[in-house]
Amino acid sequence: MGRITEVAYLSKLKTDSSFIIHHSSFIIHHSLNFPFLVARRYLFAKRSTNAINIITGISVFGISVGTAALILILSVFNGFEDLLSGLFGYFNPEVKVTPAKGKTFEVDSLRLDSIRAIPGVAVLSETLEEIAFFEYEGSQDFGVLKGVDVHYARVNDIDSTVREGEYILQEANRNSAVLGAGMRNKLSVNVHNPLATLTIFMPTEQRGVLDKPFKTRFAYPKGTFAIQQEFDNQYVLTNLPFMRDLLEVPPGTVSALEIRCANPEVVPAVKKALAGILGEGYAIKDRYEQNEAFFKVMQLEKWMGYAITSLMLILMAFNMVGALWMIVLDKQKDISILKCMGANDQTVRRIFLGEGMLLTTLGMAIGMIVAIGLYVVQKTYGIVTIPQGFLVESYPISMRAWDFLPVTLTVLLIGLLASLAPAARAVRVPAFLREE
Repeated sequence: MGRITEVAYLSKLKTDSSFIIHHSSFIIHHSLNFPFLVARRYLFAKRSTNAINIITGISVFGISVGTAALILILSVFNGFEDLLSGLFGYFNPEVKVTPAKGKTFEVDSLRLDSIRAIPGVAVLSETLEEIAFFEYEGSQDFGVLKGVDVHYARVNDIDSTVREGEYILQEANRNSAVLGAGMRNKLSVNVHNPLATLTIFMPTEQRGVLDKPFKTRFAYPKGTFAIQQEFDNQYVLTNLPFMRDLLEVPPGTVSALEIRCANPEVVPAVKKALAGILGEGYAIKDRYEQNEAFFKVMQLEKWMGYAITSLMLILMAFNMVGALWMIVLDKQKDISILKCMGANDQTVRRIFLGEGMLLTTLGMAIGMIVAIGLYVVQKTYGIVTIPQGFLVESYPISMRAWDFLPVTLTVLLIGLLASLAPAARAVRVPAFLREE
C-alpha cells in the first residue's frame, strides 16, 4: 500500500484522542511538520469549555487592533512627513549653496554660467537675506527680508502659495514686497491698500555719533504667502537689487545660490559638480540636509509613537497567554498520550509555540487588512478631520510597503514571547495522568 500522507491522516480524524492513539506513532517519528499540524488543528478545534473560545477570540482581536494601530501610526507620521516636505519645497530649493563662514559671498557671471551648464541644473536663482525691522501703520516687528531675482519663483513655485494679493516684487519704479502670512498678521498689513507702505529699517555699519544706525527704505505690500509657520512668521520677500541697495553691497553679492534640478535623481551628481566648480569654503546642501534637525525630530517622534503602541500590544498579548494556558489545561490528556507514544519535550513545546504563532499570525493578518481598509477610506474620504486653521482638512496619511516589515517582526516577536510560558507549562504535563 502506498505511503499515506499526513493530510490524509488528519482528514480521518474524528476526535483528538482517537487520532493520537491510532495514528500519532507514525507521524511523530517520521514527520517534521507534526507539531505544526497538531497546532493547526488545535487552532480551530472545539474546546471543552466555551470560555476558552471567547478568550482566544479576544486575544486574536487584541493582536489585530495592535497590528492595525502600529501600521496606522507609521502611516500618519509618513503622511505628515510628506506634507511638510512638500511645504518646505515651496521655500527650500533642491540644492542650496551657502558660505561655510560668514553670511554672504560674491559670485561672478562666469561662475554662474558654469553652474547653469551643469547637467541636471534646471534653474539657478541668486538670493540675499538679512534681519530687518518693519513698520506698517503703527505696527512694528522684526523679521527677515529676503531679496530674490526673477528666477526665484521657478526654483520653488512660491508664487503658487500666495493666498492674498499677487506675487509682485517690483512694479514699474516701485519696490514691492510679499509677506509671509504670520508677518502679515503681526503687522496688520492690508495688501489691497495701494497707498500704505511698508517701512524697512536696515542696520548700517556706520558707528559715528551723527550717523543714523538704520537705513530706511519703503516697499509696497502686494501679496501674502502661506507655506509653513517657520517661514510665514519671519520672511518678507522683495527684489534682489533693492536688497543689495539696502545692504550697500556690490552687485554680485549673495547669501545663497538656490538650484532646481531637472529631477530628484540628479541631485547627488549636481552637488558633486558644484563642489568641483566652487571649491572649498561653501556648504552645499540638498533639501533633507537643509532641514536635517527637523526631519530627525520627526523620525524620533515617529518611532517613539511606534514604541508606545508596541507596549500597548504587549499588554494585549497577556490575553493570548491566558488563552494558550487554558488550551494547555484543556489538552492535558492529549499531551499525556503524545508522550506515551514517544513525543519528547521538544515536540510538545513546538506544538504550543506553533499554536501561539498561528494565533499571532491570524490576528496580525486581520489587523493588516483592517489597517489597509482604514487607510483607503481616510485617503479617499478624509473621515478623520483636523480643526480649522491647519493647512489640510483631514489627517494626511501615507502607507509605505517597507513599514510592514518592522510591524511583522514586532508582532511575531511579541507572539513568540507570549507563547513561551504556556509551552513550558505543556512540557511539564506528565506522561501518565491520574483519572479524577
